[in-house]
Amino acid sequence: MSDSILVIGGGFSGVTAAVEAAEMGYNVYLVEKESYLGGRVAQLNKYFPKLCPPTCGLEINFKRIKTNPRITFYTMADVESVSGGPGDFNVTIKVRPRGTTPQCTNCKAGEEAAKTEVPDEFNFGMSTRKPIYMPHPMAFPNQCVLDMENVSGDEIEAIKAAMPPGHVDTSQSEETVNLNVGAIIVATGWKPYDPTKLTNLKFNDYENVITNMMMERLASPSGPTGGKIVRPSDNEPPKTVGFVQCAGSRDENHLGFCSYICCMATLKQITYLKEQNPDCECYVFYIDIRSPGARYEKFYKKVKEMEGVHFIKGKVADILPGEAAGSVKLVAEDTIGGGKKEQEVDMAVLATGMQPVGAESQIPGIEYDSDGFVVPKEGIIPCGCAKRPIDVVSSGQSATAAALKAVQTIARRAS
Repeated sequence: MSDSILVIGGGFSGVTAAVEAAEMGYNVYLVEKESYLGGRVAQLNKYFPKLCPPTCGLEINFKRIKTNPRITFYTMADVESVSGGPGDFNVTIKVRPRGTTPQCTNCKAGEEAAKTEVPDEFNFGMSTRKPIYMPHPMAFPNQCVLDMENVSGDEIEAIKAAMPPGHVDTSQSEETVNLNVGAIIVATGWKPYDPTKLTNLKFNDYENVITNMMMERLASPSGPTGGKIVRPSDNEPPKTVGFVQCAGSRDENHLGFCSYICCMATLKQITYLKEQNPDCECYVFYIDIRSPGARYEKFYKKVKEMEGVHFIKGKVADILPGEAAGSVKLVAEDTIGGGKKEQEVDMAVLATGMQPVGAESQIPGIEYDSDGFVVPKEGIIPCGCAKRPIDVVSSGQSATAAALKAVQTIARRAS
């Protein structure tokens, strides 16, 4: 019987679950597929309830990880399989090479030596990065990555020569780690629904049709434009912006469920626009506005009363080219005002749905429902958005509950 706990996923809920379980006296293994911890929250400009930047919550938990010897974490790692049962799970993990050593915390010299540029995944392709890079300014661990899949042998040697001795290690290879644990917390999180599947919303056709997560990166000081919200086509601030709600959610052809966060994310992003340009006109096309709880309802009313904010009850059926250069026209049926509504805007933002990672990538030995959410069973406890669509605050609460359930599983088996 093992008294250790595995947490799969190093986003906000996974990190929270790990530190909570470790601070109750249990050894914890934390596995994250990306090169950094923090998940989707790290990509946000601000998050509820205080509308503070990601550093607020993440830095506290990162410090708890660094100061707790009971936590062992793996980044750039994937859980390959899970077998066994409560108290005695066997887990196989593949850890990909990082190509650098822990002392490599600044790779500017290597970036200058590199010629290749690839789309930056962290900024959803709105900027590029070099083959050696720091994932983002607040990355934890604070260690650069050498992307050996996107660089040639000669270029690797040039990067290595430009960096201080011992910082680049190209001899690293993939490792296999086998663990025996008593309980597993699954915190694999979510990904934005693929907007290219929404063919009527023309994400691929018009440069100024973006997603809500792209808007978060545009608004972030660490984003591709230094926090200035501009149109991708000409880097000009938009004077009119249209928000397309339920882009892929509540749709039998895409995601059949409400993604919970989209309405509040749009309301939040309207405040971003109004802070930068109070005269910006915002048009929100919606089915229903869902603002769960007194705090969110109060925020909704505040945004609704802002000058230049218009709500149109109707689902956008099509996006057409506008009259002005780069603009687009949103087409919907106005179910309250009546008739067909066509609104030309400088930029459109698709409130793409929250798709669980399990919808596309599933771990053998863990059970998933038809939507890709993890099915709980004894010893395997989902939390955060691996369990259901929820916001950051609820993810933290779900993670704490999952940590307690994992501890209970081990305690029951030991008694």
